[in-house]
Amino acid sequence: MSDKQQQDALNYHSEGRPGKIEVVPTKPTATKRDLSLAYSPGVAEPCLKIAENKEDVYKYTAKGNLVAVISNGTAVLGLGDIGPEASKPVMEGKGLLFKIFADIDVFDIELNTKTIDEFVACVKAMEPTFGGVNLEDIKAPECFAIEQRLREELNIPVMHDDQHGTAIISGAALLNALKLVGKEIDQVRVVVNGAGASAISCSKLFVSLGVNKENLIMLDSKGVIRKDRGELEENKLFFATSKDFYQLEDSLNGADVFVGLSKGNILSQEMILSMAKDPIVFAMANPDPEIDYHLAVATREDLIMATGRSDFPNQVNNVLGFPFIFRGALDVRATTINEEMKLAAVKALADLAMEPVPEIVSQAYNETNLSFGKTYIIPKPLDPRLIEVVAPAVAQAAMDSGVAKYPIENMEKYKLELRARMGLDNKFMRRMMARARQFPKKVVFAEAENFKILKAAQISLEEGIAIPILLGNKEKIEHIIQENNLELGDVQILDPLMEENKRKEFGEILYSKRQRKGMTLYEATRSMRDRNYFGTMMVESGQADAIISGLTKNYSHTIKPALEVIGKEEGFSRVAGMYIVMNKKGPYFFADTTVNIDPTWQELVEITRQVHRKVRNLGVLPRIAMLSYSNFGSAKGPIPEKIAKAVDYLHTNHPEIIVDGDIQANFALNRELLAENFPFSSLVNSEVNTFIFPSLASGNISFNFAKNFGKAESMGPILTGFKRSVHILQLGSSIREIVNMVAVSVIDAQTKETES
Repeated sequence: MSDKQQQDALNYHSEGRPGKIEVVPTKPTATKRDLSLAYSPGVAEPCLKIAENKEDVYKYTAKGNLVAVISNGTAVLGLGDIGPEASKPVMEGKGLLFKIFADIDVFDIELNTKTIDEFVACVKAMEPTFGGVNLEDIKAPECFAIEQRLREELNIPVMHDDQHGTAIISGAALLNALKLVGKEIDQVRVVVNGAGASAISCSKLFVSLGVNKENLIMLDSKGVIRKDRGELEENKLFFATSKDFYQLEDSLNGADVFVGLSKGNILSQEMILSMAKDPIVFAMANPDPEIDYHLAVATREDLIMATGRSDFPNQVNNVLGFPFIFRGALDVRATTINEEMKLAAVKALADLAMEPVPEIVSQAYNETNLSFGKTYIIPKPLDPRLIEVVAPAVAQAAMDSGVAKYPIENMEKYKLELRARMGLDNKFMRRMMARARQFPKKVVFAEAENFKILKAAQISLEEGIAIPILLGNKEKIEHIIQENNLELGDVQILDPLMEENKRKEFGEILYSKRQRKGMTLYEATRSMRDRNYFGTMMVESGQADAIISGLTKNYSHTIKPALEVIGKEEGFSRVAGMYIVMNKKGPYFFADTTVNIDPTWQELVEITRQVHRKVRNLGVLPRIAMLSYSNFGSAKGPIPEKIAKAVDYLHTNHPEIIVDGDIQANFALNRELLAENFPFSSLVNSEVNTFIFPSLASGNISFNFAKNFGKAESMGPILTGFKRSVHILQLGSSIREIVNMVAVSVIDAQTKETES
């Protein structure tokens, strides 16, 4: 990492509330009665119940959804033995992943001990607190003994993810790779380079999957682990061979599979060429694989390759496994995570990769042909199906193997519950970022003389979601960059005041558009001194793909140039503004919240069509409620009447749109209430996620209430109805909000390019 990136990482962890996690109450605490129930005297009642029956601890406390992430800091990432305090940021990060991928709460615990006995004793003493234990970053060979003893001595699930996470994901990848090349698992010869915790666990799992142990050759830093080497640690001895192999080169000659869990760039093209037909190479060292991906795939056309990196196909990523394995184990109160449960996770992941890929996943990675094959042998981390596929498989295996204390009676109902408990807020934005990253576009930042804009441009560049173009005074921009130690490389900086030729060229284009609407050539050319006019003309002329503005200018000053230069999309007479509010249940889409003061029913139809299209392009199926103070004509007035006309037209002419109204907001948000009172509505049994308001006032007020009540994040306004990608920031937007809008603008530009 560069010096600036290092500082960014430190700032991320230190600014505001230090760290990455917090404890949040799950019960009301606002009144004296609430507090008396939460603590004294009311807390005595659940205490007494648990004293009578210890299993009631799952009923009255958070134990059943609480995992301990425990380390002593002796093998942290690629940093080695840096101590328990230094490991804490990693453990907090692991807790964050548990929460966002599987809604599992975590306490991270860092132990100041290196002895097996002390470590085991500490964890064992904490068993009453936790529903499960995730061991992390403990060096080998101690990690093997610690996990084995804890699994034997505790009555809750225990897993050392460094060992088993990589094993489970790579095991699924191996099954599918062998399926593709038509090789039997018990016949292939496997070479494993590395003999640490992950390598040992991968190798043991491969054997459980069917690899013949005699056909598995393992190497450590000294070469092939051979029986005649002398004293060997127990786990290495298990894989020691007496076959005539000594080094990596001769081991790979004729081998079917290479598994690397060692260090970068130790595998050569010659070694790959010496492997058998249709070789499988899992080069999982990070950040540098055992061989560069592009070099490897250029060496042999018949190669199937996986790495540990997200920028190459087939990423072996532990996040595909551990959140969902613990989710399934916790939900059946498993007493352990056994071999059957791990193998069930392997099979579930392998099978999922062979299923048709949902459009939302393909969009997130901007791939149109994402399907089972050489570059897709394991699911993508952003696949929303993972929790409802892997967790139930693990839970079922726990039940079948007799370690589930609380069996699930209705597995289909359980899958629905899993979907319901997982919000789409962070996942939605992660998909947006991933999709933008796959095909970044040129984005004009019209207000580049502002630190927030420049910082957002830097992040967009680093994330690979956009190619920034900065508009403003070059000296001022460079001064801000230098003063704040920003890293923007050779990003293009344009000062419209210094671009006389471009102003003239753009002025002539604008004049041709507006000459019959009262604009002279002089006025058109002079308007190009304004960065909003200049930037939108860059987009209109194809010199850029999208424009972001509005951080420091009022809304009308920003939207007017876009209307005059770019204009409305064909088939629409108006533009509209949509906000997104993201919370645990969301995202929710609000429109129109910025443009049309009092739309007619015909204009409401246009707004609804535009919003429907935009939401679909963002990878969400819109279910639209057209809001009012009335429910399906229960009250009279101009608002219910115009909404009824709009809905009637949409039902008749656009049956593909899931929409209904007029309807009050509380009925739109409450499925049970809606079904009970208005069972005829097309929104019954749907989770409404999109709201069309009858006026600008109601939409804007509702949005501002929604974004400020509770823990919600907002994004917008996202403009609909323009021919090209134009988006306006809220005054005073945060850097994060600006970056989010950049991602949306890039996706919008991608979509418009595809449709043109």
